[in-house]
Amino acid sequence: MSSGAIWEMVTNPDDSSITVLGMGYIGLPTALGMAELGRRVIGADTDADKMTLIRAGQTPCSEPGVSDLLAKHLRTGRFQPMQDMDAAVRAGTVIFICVGTPPREDGQADLSQVEAVAQVVARNLNRYKLIVEKSTVPVFTGEWLKRTICRYHQVALSGESSRALAESPCAAVIDVASNPEFMREGQALEDFFHPARIICGVESERAREILAALYRPLDRPMIFTDLATAELVKQAANAFLATKVSFINMLADLCEKTGADVTVASRALGLDPRIGPQFLEAGIGFGGACLPKDLRAFVHLAEEQGADFSLLKEVERINRRRVQVFVSKVHGALWVLEGKTVGVLGLAFKPNTDDVRDSVSLKIAKALLEEGCRLRLYDPEAGPNARKELPETPGKVAYCGSALEVASGAHALLLLTGWEEFRRLEWGELKRRMALPILIDGRNFFDPAALRAAGFEYFSIGRP
Repeated sequence: MSSGAIWEMVTNPDDSSITVLGMGYIGLPTALGMAELGRRVIGADTDADKMTLIRAGQTPCSEPGVSDLLAKHLRTGRFQPMQDMDAAVRAGTVIFICVGTPPREDGQADLSQVEAVAQVVARNLNRYKLIVEKSTVPVFTGEWLKRTICRYHQVALSGESSRALAESPCAAVIDVASNPEFMREGQALEDFFHPARIICGVESERAREILAALYRPLDRPMIFTDLATAELVKQAANAFLATKVSFINMLADLCEKTGADVTVASRALGLDPRIGPQFLEAGIGFGGACLPKDLRAFVHLAEEQGADFSLLKEVERINRRRVQVFVSKVHGALWVLEGKTVGVLGLAFKPNTDDVRDSVSLKIAKALLEEGCRLRLYDPEAGPNARKELPETPGKVAYCGSALEVASGAHALLLLTGWEEFRRLEWGELKRRMALPILIDGRNFFDPAALRAAGFEYFSIGRP
């Protein structure tokens, strides 16, 4: 095989075809968003069950608007689902990497899926390709991606791993870029089409032109930088947001001791333009697949580089304590927990998603189970995923089909995820079904006066 003959260079960035590797919470909305912008997109994943669902027009995860876009672009043909990763890479010019980077026990990001994708790319380099990190990865991942692709491509060409990397044509005819996602679960499409900014770490003018052309229809601010800076921005953003959450929860604890109201304090703080109102809602803490993982990975990276990130260690410690703080609040409301029936409203780590990864709601449920509580659980979307983490157990754990069913015989209801449907609960009927009319609000979701007027003992976070 002639190494010089396989390369077809990109002459028009606007014509670049797109392949998205990984069809999860980020990959599928990204692929469908690009299709909506008029691109022809291949979406690939090695998970056969997931791809069977997608080909049938069904989404493997709950995300508003994704089902409609999937149906639309399966019809238009602009989105093509594919399980064959090799064929998907060969077909694309721009390859978005949207695979998982789960945390290891030491907090470091597990990049095994990213490396596996790099090897797939290496053996399928049939023309110029721009490899784009979309997954959240630590700094230096881009360098390793390029090195790995070129190493394995050289082996594919010659069958020999001993030739120097510099002799391979690979490094000159691929580009690696970092284009971190800032898509919130439950609002992924909104964030794709209306991002506050688009960050692109590039190493060549060619990569810059291609990414600029891809995102031009969105007409949003674009920041071009080097790979390392772009990789750091995503983890830094999530670490800062996590810091805001832990700060307001720390303040909530003080408010409870002093009789102050954290909701009023939060509103006053948020009106300061230097601070802003986002992520200043007191509650049971942050969870999900991003903030906890990225925070730990950022701390691990800092320790490796000899930087002092003790502030972020304290942010994580405060967040871990929120489970204990909330369980203590349940103790304060019910006294003895052994044998009590507790109804839990909300299991997803946030509303509008079925994701229970690192869900604080489930951590609280498990802690109450250890205290001897009987649990009745309900979430509008996350029940099937929650069952994998906390299986149904006769006499101990029961999954219900509605909030009314959860309330039957309960000594207390816990609001742990702020789904909008919970704002429309029939309080009179709930009270009638409960053993005791007690509501413990872990998200400050309800109006205390309204709940007390409905005859409930009401407890919340950081409010008198």
